[in-house]
Amino acid sequence: MFRKFRKKSPWILHYNAGSCNGCDIEILACISPKYDLERFGVINTGNPKQSDIFLVTGPVTFRSRERLVELYTQMPEPKVVVAVGSCTCTGGVFRDMYNVEDGIDRYIPVDVYVPGCAASPELIIDGVVKALEVLEKKTKAMEKPRKLFSEATTKEGIVDRRECAQKVGEADAKDTE
Repeated sequence: MFRKFRKKSPWILHYNAGSCNGCDIEILACISPKYDLERFGVINTGNPKQSDIFLVTGPVTFRSRERLVELYTQMPEPKVVVAVGSCTCTGGVFRDMYNVEDGIDRYIPVDVYVPGCAASPELIIDGVVKALEVLEKKTKAMEKPRKLFSEATTKEGIVDRRECAQKVGEADAKDTE
């Protein structure tokens, strides 16, 4: 019933997974009056529990992957993930560095890829419009991240999540056994 109204006022959660801020500056340019992303009803928010579109920039670093998966799981269904920039899609120029994992799609399912280094505002707006189309077609069926957390430990009432994200290849090794 609400499917046709879902794309009228989506909220975007923007997350920087460790970028050089080139794509972040272009996203801010999209919100400016020159490009006016808000004409599509889009609102940039900081709360994952009220967001419909997850806009991610930068390569997935060793330190940011836990937060990335956690933010994704906090967002309600249906949700759309948009990977902005070549760093987010594949690791970009930072690929094969000691602290950079591969692209974002190894951890969470991606619906829209926006290429470029840094992606232009026009491409970002096209990606968000495509995400709105995908959002309209999605149902509330649950999508799981590809690499979930292992169990978090609790010490003296404090939850410790530092070691709970799986390492690259760890889940792949378990699947082949």
